[in-house]
Amino acid sequence: MARAIQLAKKGWYTARPNPRVGCVIVLAGEVVGEGWHQRAGGPHAEVVALKTAGENARGATVYVSLEPCNHHGRTPPCAEALIAVGIARVVYGLADPHRVASGGIGKLEAAGITVDGPVLEQEARALNPGFVKRCQTGLPRVTLKLAASIDGRSAMASGESQWITGPAARSDVQRLRAENAAIITGIGTVLEDNPSLNVRETQPGLSANELAEMQPLRVIVDSRLRITEGLKILQPPGAALVATAQSEGSVEGAEVCSLPDDGGKVDLQALLQELGRREYSDVLVEAGGKLAGVFLQQGLVDELIIYMAPKLMGSDGMPMAVLPFSAMSEALALEITDIRAVGNDWRITATPGGNTCSQV
Repeated sequence: MARAIQLAKKGWYTARPNPRVGCVIVLAGEVVGEGWHQRAGGPHAEVVALKTAGENARGATVYVSLEPCNHHGRTPPCAEALIAVGIARVVYGLADPHRVASGGIGKLEAAGITVDGPVLEQEARALNPGFVKRCQTGLPRVTLKLAASIDGRSAMASGESQWITGPAARSDVQRLRAENAAIITGIGTVLEDNPSLNVRETQPGLSANELAEMQPLRVIVDSRLRITEGLKILQPPGAALVATAQSEGSVEGAEVCSLPDDGGKVDLQALLQELGRREYSDVLVEAGGKLAGVFLQQGLVDELIIYMAPKLMGSDGMPMAVLPFSAMSEALALEITDIRAVGNDWRITATPGGNTCSQV
């Protein structure tokens, strides 16, 4: 199973919106087939492994990181393919959380195939946390990326913010963008900084063509539809979506999505529901302090990644997240899950926990 999980990671940047899945076929103690799911519409991991195993698949044991699907979609059900070739046993890592595609275990057992699992469930789940969340809640997994000085400032009082962190941290952000299907930012950041917010560095194992295909959707939260033409975020590569509280409007180079308003602002919960409906499982928020603070206050963030630079920018600088708390009881507690050096900066990974803030 460990090998199947390792294989699944080969589709880390390309499998979406499908889950990352790896498969190993073993006969008489020897590996006779391997495969992983590379991209949506392409063969699933089990089918690739069966093809490499050939006639050796009959009577073999299949180790697969996710329960074989039982759904006719872009490709036939993997459960049927395993039954057809005479697989004797299937060991799975994680039960399929998808209500439509699940049911493979029952189908295999009904055909007389021995099914065991879950095995290495935590590791198998870690392959697809966004997919699991979307299947269970309809919402994508939200990662909030922040960059700040060691005294928590994301910009000088003048608005100057380039560059807080060094080249290694900025390169790591490229990897983070590549891992996510969509990037959310605010209109203030777009008008102030004119960012591209696409993936500019080729990630390990990705060709230039694959990089062009998997560019994340860039989502601009623009409640009053203030966006102007010619901005970098509206240019290729990658598509753009403007989320607005206005009932109508158009923007050259982007789709305009009218959403319910929340006190005159775009309802962020409704935005995430719309992205989930469109099968975006993993979403990165790269925004200014105000929008970052709203995401945190509304409890919409699953994970924070904070790049901390060894600089002091002063008390007049802008905070990395605007959180108008006045009492310690309001403070948002975080559980730090990882700290590591990235060049001359530090990357802190944390999850919200403890106190729950009221919605704004």
